[in-house]
Amino acid sequence: DDVAVVMFQHLLVAADRYDLRRLRLMCEDTLCSHINTGTVATNLALAEQHGFGGLKEACFEFLKSTGNMKAAMSTDGFRHLTSSCPALLEELVAKLAHK
Repeated sequence: DDVAVVMFQHLLVAADRYDLRRLRLMCEDTLCSHINTGTVATNLALAEQHGFGGLKEACFEFLKSTGNMKAAMSTDGFRHLTSSCPALLEELVAKLAHK
């Protein structure tokens, strides 16, 4: 399942690059429905870098659960996200404060 998620992440970037809107929507929808603690940080970074608003919101929704947030924070992907996208983390904290 994680291999498929990685494939959809790459396919989403390619669909965006070549302006294949229907494929982009299908990939984004698939990724939104397969978020887990191992993929959420990568999906968030991808959403932030390419402007995938639906995926970003789905990740934020996933992280609203305290258990999901704690588990995600212990991953290497989340540690990388902390250094590579600090503004995104500020936005996440603001959203979590208003839940």
